[in-house]
Order: sequence, then C-alpha cells, then structure tokens
Amino acid sequence: MPLYTSTVTVLVVLFYFFLATRVPVARQKFGVELPATTGHPDFERVFRVQQNTLEWMPIFLPLLWLCALHLSDLWAALFGLLWIIGRALYYVGYAKATEKRGPGFLVQAVACVLLLIGTLSGLFMDFTA
Repeated sequence: MPLYTSTVTVLVVLFYFFLATRVPVARQKFGVELPATTGHPDFERVFRVQQNTLEWMPIFLPLLWLCALHLSDLWAALFGLLWIIGRALYYVGYAKATEKRGPGFLVQAVACVLLLIGTLSGLFMDFTA
C-alpha cells in the first residue's frame, strides 16, 4: 500500500476540511446569510477558494493515486505535497485579492501536470515491461 500517498491524501482531506470551515466564518464575518453564495466580495473570494479546490479534487486525487501505483509512491506524494502548497498559496492570495490567486493556481496546476506525466510514464513502462 502506498504509505506516502495515503498520508498526503489524509492531508488533502484535512486541508479541504479547513477550507470548508473558512466559509461559515467568512459568512458570519461579512453578513452573508444562508443560502446566499454572493454578497460581500471578501466572502465570495473565500467561497470560491473552497469551491475551486473541490472542483480540482476529482482531477488531482485520481492522478495522485495512479502516479503512486504506476510510477512511485514517493514521487506521487511529493507532487501531492506541492499541490497542497499551491492550494494554500491560492487561498492566501485569493483571500486578499482576486489578482493574487495566480501564483498558487500555477503551482497546483503544475503539480497536476507532473502527476499526469508521472502516471503516463508509469503506464508506458508497465505496458512495455
């Protein structure tokens, strides 16, 4: 069983849980009543970070595990940690201003591309072995 990838998966879930807790805090701070998802721009940015992370998880998690299974548990986990760092930078930047979300988004996107390359490389090696 890929130990490092399992650990990163738990970290991803904990990070997402953290982001999910930021939304009700922002909702209360900026007076955005349920079920509204719009209102104060500072709330909307926190909400979008949580939603965008959720939108990326179905891309990231399969690639993480496929890379671990077909290439390397260690490399998959390292790329997974890079993804978490990118998402954290995205959160910090986007929470401040929309135009500050780019660097974190780029880091997490690069992590996904590396996982895709790792997965494809591993599958190629498996097929040619």
